[in-house]
Amino acid sequence: MIWSCIIGGFIGFLAGIITKKRGSMGIIAKVVAGLLGSSVGQAIFGTWGPSLAGMALIPSVIGAVIVIAVVSFFFGKKK
Repeated sequence: MIWSCIIGGFIGFLAGIITKKRGSMGIIAKVVAGLLGSSVGQAIFGTWGPSLAGMALIPSVIGAVIVIAVVSFFFGKKK
């Protein structure tokens, strides 16, 4: 479980860099985005590519980007 959280945090960190939201995300948000993104990405894209802690990395990062984009759309700062 600890290993999954570490890999989830790494996936969330990568997704934060891709979406340019890394400064506004805390450690817990990165782990949650990574774990949720892993589930979403593997459900949509399958389990291809390299895998760590039972998570296919490429679909997981893509899923985390989707999760961050959707959450930012609904809960992001309005101008």
